[in-house]
Amino acid sequence: MRTLFVPLAVLAMAVPPAYSQQVTPSVPASAGSSSASPQASSRAATRTLEPAGPLTLRSAVAMALRANPGLAAASREQDATEAAIVQAGAWPNPTLDAQLEDLRRDNRTTTLQLSQPIELGGKRAARVTAAERARDQAASALAGRRAEIRAATVTAFFDVLTAQERLRLAQDSVGLAQTATRAATNRVAAGKVSPLEETRARVAEAGARVELLQAEGTLRSARQQLAALWGNPDPRFTQVEGAVDQLPAMAASQDLSVRIAAAPVVVQARLEVERRKALSDLEQAKRIPDVTVSLGAKRVPASDGEAGGSRRNQVVVGLSVPLPIFDTNRGNVAEALSREEKARDDLAAAELQLGTEVAQATERLRSARATAQTLQHDALPGAETAYKAATKGFELGKFSFLEALDAQRTLFQVRAQYLLALADAHRAAGELDRLLGNEGDDISPVTPAAPVAR
Repeated sequence: MRTLFVPLAVLAMAVPPAYSQQVTPSVPASAGSSSASPQASSRAATRTLEPAGPLTLRSAVAMALRANPGLAAASREQDATEAAIVQAGAWPNPTLDAQLEDLRRDNRTTTLQLSQPIELGGKRAARVTAAERARDQAASALAGRRAEIRAATVTAFFDVLTAQERLRLAQDSVGLAQTATRAATNRVAAGKVSPLEETRARVAEAGARVELLQAEGTLRSARQQLAALWGNPDPRFTQVEGAVDQLPAMAASQDLSVRIAAAPVVVQARLEVERRKALSDLEQAKRIPDVTVSLGAKRVPASDGEAGGSRRNQVVVGLSVPLPIFDTNRGNVAEALSREEKARDDLAAAELQLGTEVAQATERLRSARATAQTLQHDALPGAETAYKAATKGFELGKFSFLEALDAQRTLFQVRAQYLLALADAHRAAGELDRLLGNEGDDISPVTPAAPVAR
């Protein structure tokens, strides 16, 4: 029987080397373990590392990029596509066939045959190319997700910073309202004004206290939204440190054009076109039938006239070719070509949509910067001067309480508008970073502005 398996050994040596050298995807050591996932441990560690005191923008971005659950999901998808590339490059498995003819010992014929399918037309290369484009898409999606998390963190950070400043303004407003109430009370006691002035002052003070409560609630909400980006529902940091009176810089038109071409949404759409092209090539290649080469051995009984009646071994060689008569894969080819064209249309639509959104965000940033600069240079100094003059004149009896109260309201309204413009500018800059995929460690450039008047 030893000579029966010699042809099989020859066929085994003829199997393509790439088949025996395939890479087996590594399995994480924690797979199947009952312990907590690495991402959950990372989030717990990040919550522990969150400072109990002041928080900087760089630290906030680092913690969000380290422990955000959305990044973990995108990273798992990238790992899955890496494994898909390994599978796409696999050769077809050989087939071992055994056959017995006639169960009687003297007349039995035994056949062992090893068959190896051979793919033709570049099917394997097309599969690998499509899997590689899917891997590139997953990598681009991960980069885009990182850019989104970073932009959301920057925006939430400046929301907290703005809320802190609004709280300070509200506290100042309450302090000034209390001063006005005391001044009105003293003037009523001196008989210089009507008691109605004191009532108005107390109403204004109550309104300032309501604004203070609202500012405190806004700050708590903003802190929770920021900490949620790294998975902490209960913020540990006491405050954020930064310059609220700084404006994000405007990007040049040439820089925007370059960044639009490299934006994650455009890169993914472009990779989808390439992947669909590879799938179209694969369907085209499937129209070429594969062949199956067979090699084996057949042991037959001795013929009647053969001396000694010994059994004989025969080599069996075969070639199998399917005939593409009924199924020519025409429908799949047409579907793949249509989906390829659809991917090209999606790419054009993505570029158009991205250009529109970038233009809108750029305009919002430009408008917010112009508003903040106008308030900074024109409105704030005038409102501050008018308030000081009205307050001094009210104390000296030159102005009525209503005039002093109106100057106070004007000042704080201008301050609130200035903070709102600063917040809008940072939101627009964050939206641009999200759209264009800014995932670097550097913080968006800013333009110094005048400090908020107090």
